[in-house]
Amino acid sequence: MTESAPRFPTSLGTSDADTITLLGQDLAADLMGKVSFGELALWLVTQRRPTAGQVAVFEAVLVALADHGFTPTAIAARLTYLSAPDSVQGALAAGLLGGGSRFLGVTEDTGRFLADALAEAGEPLPADDAGWDAVALAAVRRAREAGRLIPGLGHPVHKVTDPRTPVLIRIADEHGLRGPHLLLFEAIGRVHPQVLGRTLPLNGAGTSGAALADLGLPVGLLRGFALLARTAGLLGQLAEEQRRPIGMDIYLAVDRNADYQPPEQ
Repeated sequence: MTESAPRFPTSLGTSDADTITLLGQDLAADLMGKVSFGELALWLVTQRRPTAGQVAVFEAVLVALADHGFTPTAIAARLTYLSAPDSVQGALAAGLLGGGSRFLGVTEDTGRFLADALAEAGEPLPADDAGWDAVALAAVRRAREAGRLIPGLGHPVHKVTDPRTPVLIRIADEHGLRGPHLLLFEAIGRVHPQVLGRTLPLNGAGTSGAALADLGLPVGLLRGFALLARTAGLLGQLAEEQRRPIGMDIYLAVDRNADYQPPEQ
């Protein structure tokens, strides 16, 4: 008896000699020139065609996270390109690999923190700001007692207000997508000084995580969307490195100012 060949199911894409099918659509006839890249990215993950409002929020997040100047991820990409100009993919990968708890990863960390806090609070969800403040206060206190930071609070440059935050909230609200994660995050912004003893801004990466979670996206993929956005920014950094290189200056500034100290005995 002949064993049947293994099967590898997918609902994403396939092709034959004449057509390419993606998400049940003819790629050339139904998608190209008719959907934006942001819409397609969201569709690929959810396997449901997003609404115009969902696309608007999602693409606003991508824009918010695309580039922030000479961040460690951008510097890593530029220095890798300096070392291996024949490997654009390596330079991009170097920048993306730096997406962690301090840069970019805050998007996922915040979404996960909010999802956990909502699960802890249970149903029904609060009906007013006072109710959300109570849930937020409990979540902040639990984190403080456990010695954990509150993801999404604070920014190294924007000490009072991250300019991206109110815009993302407004866009979500305009499209009826200001859901429980954003409402809870806003409440954390109101109550955290009671516990932390200081006032920190809600940063754009954290707000992005809350907005993405309100789109129903899996929390475990939120960092991936931050990396998707940052890929565009890193391409811009590498294009600028080709036009006006600074990688060698960064390298030499460190190398020429290295202060050698004998190993401690």
